Amino acid sequence: MSDGVRVERDGPVLEVTIDRPPVNAIDIPTSKALGQAFAMLRDDPELRVGIITGGGDKVFSAGWDLKALDKGEMALDRWWDDDYGEGGFAGLTEFWGLNKPVIAALNGKTIGGGFEIALSCDLLLAADHVQFRLPELPLGLVPDAGALQRLPRRLPRNIAMEMLYLGRWLSAQEAAAFGLVNAVVPAAELMPHARKWAAQIAGSAPKAVEALKEVTNGIEGMAPRRAYEVMRSGSFPAYERMLGSEDAREGVSAFVDKREARFRDR
Repeated sequence: MSDGVRVERDGPVLEVTIDRPPVNAIDIPTSKALGQAFAMLRDDPELRVGIITGGGDKVFSAGWDLKALDKGEMALDRWWDDDYGEGGFAGLTEFWGLNKPVIAALNGKTIGGGFEIALSCDLLLAADHVQFRLPELPLGLVPDAGALQRLPRRLPRNIAMEMLYLGRWLSAQEAAAFGLVNAVVPAAELMPHARKWAAQIAGSAPKAVEALKEVTNGIEGMAPRRAYEVMRSGSFPAYERMLGSEDAREGVSAFVDKREARFRDR
């Protein structure tokens, strides 16, 4: 795939790499290419899980391509009216119909819109030298492609506000302590670790994996009683498919028989 995005398939796993040196910034063609990659993940029944990472070892992504913004190639006023492709900015931050999990393998500084890409993923794995930052405010902007919406829900509010107002750097170790990232590993172990996680997810029943993401996203922020009511309302098609699936029966039978389940996405 062109436009600064590399896509590789490894069985049921789709690996997506933002590869636009020196800082893997996102312009509109790159955003569209990322959207196409994650649409492939959604639409291909053989694909079960995605991994997104950055080229090189210094920067995962610096986010918006400020040079393209300065040239007028990307809008500042109501930027969302531009066509960033399926999934919104960076192909992932507003991809509400993607019910397959995506792992962020953060290989370097995760800044601005790059941080917003990471926040849209289901699992975050960071190399031990990774740092996070939101530098928008001194530019006369706010990080409105996901950080405003998601960060205060992921961090203690005062820490989130410190990042938003003061541009505080957050280390990978601090992010892990706050529960923002799932794990911190040496840089050499980043992709092997991400692939291990992906393989484990891919070995689960596909309909159950999709149902899990669909329901947890769909009930986020609801009171428990309301969440139960919505889950049981028939409004989650992936969940309904999972309940009556052959794989669900196979999983139970395999547990009782003390054997490995053979899931067939049926």
